[in-house]
Amino acid sequence: MVSGPSGVGKSSVVDGLSRAVPFHFSVSMTTRPPRESEVDGVDYWFVTRQEFERRIAAGELLEWAEYNQDLYGTPRAPVIEQLAAGHHVVLDIENEGARQVRRSYPEAVLVFVLPPSLAVLEQRLRNRGDTADADARLAVAREQIAAAPDLFDYVVVNDDLDAAISRVADILASPAARPQSVTEETP
Repeated sequence: MVSGPSGVGKSSVVDGLSRAVPFHFSVSMTTRPPRESEVDGVDYWFVTRQEFERRIAAGELLEWAEYNQDLYGTPRAPVIEQLAAGHHVVLDIENEGARQVRRSYPEAVLVFVLPPSLAVLEQRLRNRGDTADADARLAVAREQIAAAPDLFDYVVVNDDLDAAISRVADILASPAARPQSVTEETP
């Protein structure tokens, strides 16, 4: 599982990781509208709030959280199927989702991607067009960064993308990160 503040480069790390280590990427579900370049079922599963809440009630999500007034979560069934097949599964989730995964799946390996500094993070957010809510995202980032040492198994600074990808690949290749099954009964 890979987490970190919005704009830290999680997607870039995961994309680079896909060229280094075989794994299944778990496509998250969200209630936020897609960005111009995003494709449903590839970047996220885009659903209504009502559909998302139905899936929560039905226990169909491994984890979920609300971020910036939108819901995000991980569909449970694809993760279970991939782990049962012996594949690594990488999730891109926020801290609250990481807490839920830790509670229901303590064997999960949790990696937090850290920016080199908050100033660099702010610039990344503005460069990708998140100028309207950059201050709100930075406030959330401060909270996430403060919680990271107690919640995550590894912290990887993304000050050099290739080095960050290599470090996460090494973590995924370690014996502690061997895929283990999650059962349907897991809350």
